[in-house]
Amino acid sequence: MKLLITGGLGFIGTNFIRYWITKHPNDQIINLDKITYAANPDNLANLSTNPNYKFIKGDIVDQEVVDDLVSQVDTIVHFAAESHVDRSIDDPLLFVKTNVLGTYSLLKAALKQKTRFHHISTDEVYGTVDPNTNEEFSEITSFNPTSPYAASKASSDLFALSFYKTYGLPLTITNCSNNYGPYQNPEKFIPRLITNILSDKKIPVYGRGENLRDWLFVDDHCSAIETVLLKGKIGETYCIGGLKEATRNIDIVKKVLTIMGRGEEMIEYVADRPAHDNYRVSWKKINQELGWQPKESLESGLTKTIKWYTENQDWWQKSKAEAEQFYQKLNNYQNLK
Repeated sequence: MKLLITGGLGFIGTNFIRYWITKHPNDQIINLDKITYAANPDNLANLSTNPNYKFIKGDIVDQEVVDDLVSQVDTIVHFAAESHVDRSIDDPLLFVKTNVLGTYSLLKAALKQKTRFHHISTDEVYGTVDPNTNEEFSEITSFNPTSPYAASKASSDLFALSFYKTYGLPLTITNCSNNYGPYQNPEKFIPRLITNILSDKKIPVYGRGENLRDWLFVDDHCSAIETVLLKGKIGETYCIGGLKEATRNIDIVKKVLTIMGRGEEMIEYVADRPAHDNYRVSWKKINQELGWQPKESLESGLTKTIKWYTENQDWWQKSKAEAEQFYQKLNNYQNLK
């Protein structure tokens, strides 16, 4: 296969490229990334001499760049997205440009070539579940986004589906639950917990930490995408979730503290954020139809993640200061409302 990976210097894209090269060493990969705050050129620096890997710095909104690269491949795996709810509250227009217009540019280019297109999306397009019931998101759940980020992803999902239904573009979609693992920006919940503890700083917890999340270790996500690319039915959407039942944020904090040998005095409760939802994902369809299931337990995945951040402090310290500056800006904004 010849694959175009968009956003391959971001968290999930980086892990997917590493996963794919390990599993399919003879395939060719072009990695298109704009290199925003969420990307890190060091992530794949060791692949620079691999003849089957090529990096291109560029924007998915740039139609000329996208058309040229799509003409060179037979498969697109589209990760590139603005993906942080908190940042979408601060600057919604950026999310419209990247997540909606960027996806459209790729779809338009893919249609010219009839290129196989796999669109990576999120369970946040479905809104929120009632934490007091057993409600789960599934492929038939109606879209009900509650943040600018989720709204932009819902729009991109619908554009993708429209290109399949209207034009016959060979396309699949996956909607995943919250990912965690190596190479994730320290703005995000779990790496922020870990890096704060390693920096001997308090752990900020929104509200009382009661919000539910379904956690998916990033390598399990990569294997699910591989399964859909190789076995998935064109035109279908597959939800991807983790091995364990949805867990309260405060319980994740306590698990991380326990693994790292620290106490609950590290916790600092802060004002809740707007559009703070609850997520629980059913992955029955991909399991029953394609035979996929996650492998990592929450405990084993957290242990691997903590080990990686502990051993790679030079990597995350570069972006930790910027992350804290952003949160200070967001807090100031919310305090003015």
